[in-house]
Amino acid sequence: MYYVRFETGGRESYGIADISVPNGVEDSSENISIAELKGDFYGTPVFSGRSFRLSEVKLLAPCCPSKVVAVGMNYVDHIKELGNRDVPKNPILFVKLPHTVIGPEAAIQTPKGATRVDYEAELAVIMKSCCFKVDACNADKFILGATCLNDVTERDIQKSDAQWMRSKNYETFCPIGPWIVDGIDFNSLDITLRLNGVVKQHSNTSNLLWDIQQLISFISQVFPLYPGDVVTTGTPFGVSPMKSGDTVEIEIEKIGILRNHVV
Repeated sequence: MYYVRFETGGRESYGIADISVPNGVEDSSENISIAELKGDFYGTPVFSGRSFRLSEVKLLAPCCPSKVVAVGMNYVDHIKELGNRDVPKNPILFVKLPHTVIGPEAAIQTPKGATRVDYEAELAVIMKSCCFKVDACNADKFILGATCLNDVTERDIQKSDAQWMRSKNYETFCPIGPWIVDGIDFNSLDITLRLNGVVKQHSNTSNLLWDIQQLISFISQVFPLYPGDVVTTGTPFGVSPMKSGDTVEIEIEKIGILRNHVV
């Protein structure tokens, strides 16, 4: 299923989209209908009886996380790209806070004084139920589905600070979307980033050092993950700066395209 969060008539709602175009990635909004839900989609979905065409609504970030737990250095080629560091013995974790989250087509704002703002294409998964101290073999039971995420980073601040919190947590630095997709193999998906139509990153989630299930287990040993929380998985080789006027697109196989504009 394709889970969405949307706005229409000044009201925010959750829904389930009927994707009738190949892979759900075409801009044929008239071919996509959304069945509105009463409440959210983390429990048993209850439909309101209202439906909309995609062209009639504004898609929002598909979830409202209490936190986005992010993983650094999870592709070997990206580790080498940032200075030939040793492969970490454990996943490197950091957090992006809720104020950073924006949805598809929303603007990524370059903060005042920033000198280098980079894109980072990533696969992310969204939790559907509280998850704490779980084994990797049971992690899938707690996952609603997957989506695209751009882990926007002020790279020069990241290099200058002892930790990454400041560089990762400016407003608009976490675009997510366009929807959440279930029923797919998270660990075998092509991931591509295009900047103004030019491919800058391309890899496959099979190249992750730690797969989705291992990450969920590792994170949950430390703190609980709640419904709507996001776990994102790291970025492959090819990061570089964005500037005002740029358009950045992240496309993940079987999910779709997350598109945002830089201002």
